[in-house]
Amino acid sequence: MTVRKRLTPEESRSSALAAARALLIETGPQAVTLKAVSARIGRTHANLLHHFGSASGLQKALAEHLARSVCETIIDAVHASRAGLGSAREVVDLAFDAFDREGAGALTSWMLLTGNEDALDPIIGTIHDLVDELAPDEADHTGDQKIHHDTLTLVLMALGDALIGGALAKSLGLPRDAARGRAAAMLEASLAEHQTA
Repeated sequence: MTVRKRLTPEESRSSALAAARALLIETGPQAVTLKAVSARIGRTHANLLHHFGSASGLQKALAEHLARSVCETIIDAVHASRAGLGSAREVVDLAFDAFDREGAGALTSWMLLTGNEDALDPIIGTIHDLVDELAPDEADHTGDQKIHHDTLTLVLMALGDALIGGALAKSLGLPRDAARGRAAAMLEASLAEHQTA
């Protein structure tokens, strides 16, 4: 009989979220179930129920985990860009990759289709916090809210690209990264306008 290492609640939760993220990327959002995650980490279904309450709770925690991870990376890229060490394209690539390669686009659409819309709250809340950190002068929602508008456009473009970008670009005879190019041009123009204002 093998004895499983006793994990702290935080270690157990972290292990489950890592497994859920791997399943999301490998197989898609429909694979992110308590049973599949528990099998992957060698824990019981009851153990995951204790930590997440339900499959919906697991998906909501995964959405929050993805959003936090992605937004931290984007904040670093924006700060680097502002310091002249990075580019608008790098910020765009991070956002698009989050929705495409990291699975946030598939998870978002899956949650919407299954009626689990409140599970998107962590993604929306984290993006809102990101914008408020990057543009504290816009946090009171007065003025032109330039960064709010740029963020809305960038997130919608990244989500749409993750869902149908490849097929649409191909049907229009455009390169696969055409939407990324458009998003980068938009962001560069916006940053240039902001710096001259």
